[in-house]
Amino acid sequence: MIKFLKSFRRDDLGAAAAEYALILAVVGGGIAIAALALGASISGAMGRATGFINAMGTGLMIVLGLLILLFGSLFQPITILLSLPLSFGGVVVALLATNNPVSMPVYIGLLMLMGIVTKNAIMLVDFAVEEIARGTDRINALLEAGRKRARPIVMTTIAMAAGMLPSALAVGDGGEFRAPMAIAVIGGLIVSTVLSLVFVPSFFTVMDDLSRLTSWMIAGFAGEADEDDEGDSIDPRPAQGPVRISAIGGTSAAPAKPLAAE
Repeated sequence: MIKFLKSFRRDDLGAAAAEYALILAVVGGGIAIAALALGASISGAMGRATGFINAMGTGLMIVLGLLILLFGSLFQPITILLSLPLSFGGVVVALLATNNPVSMPVYIGLLMLMGIVTKNAIMLVDFAVEEIARGTDRINALLEAGRKRARPIVMTTIAMAAGMLPSALAVGDGGEFRAPMAIAVIGGLIVSTVLSLVFVPSFFTVMDDLSRLTSWMIAGFAGEADEDDEGDSIDPRPAQGPVRISAIGGTSAAPAKPLAAE
């Protein structure tokens, strides 16, 4: 009797299913059974990925709508959402460094990162917008936003990473399931915190230029339309004096100057 002994992580379902299919094919379970097991595993993984993409897309649309209502602009909310991909690089590096696969806990960690990274970008953009409204030029407003908002952003990142550290070390029951989520969150937080302080001001500058260009174009078109409307409303006929009714029922234009009293 041949025994196949191999240990897998509890959350590494894809590798376990592939190994199980290989064992069935070698021992005699049949190629059809092996293919069926592997296909079911792949189908389940694709279903989870599709559900995650739908959840993330819905969340992004809700966040975009709320930010447009809060800022009263379309371009600055886009600046905030552009900071979200900055965290994905940290997630990939952290998973590769710890040899963890992409699994459901990692998807949950990515959803958590959406809120945290968005919060950091909102702090920077909101402060810069308020400074510009007070009359500060754009460059100084961005510098002040980075200088005064860097400390709370870094403190939040340190606190969140410290809170996730026990889960990343798989401490306690079920720690192996939570570890990939914590590792993904810690890696994404560290990278996004460093990059957001550099890239968010750059995105803000580009979007602010686009906003000014769009406003200038809309104002130009609106101004031309107003001028055309005013030109059409001018009466080309010469001005006449008040109309008087004669004794025989006719009408005649009175002279421009009033008659002297008799």
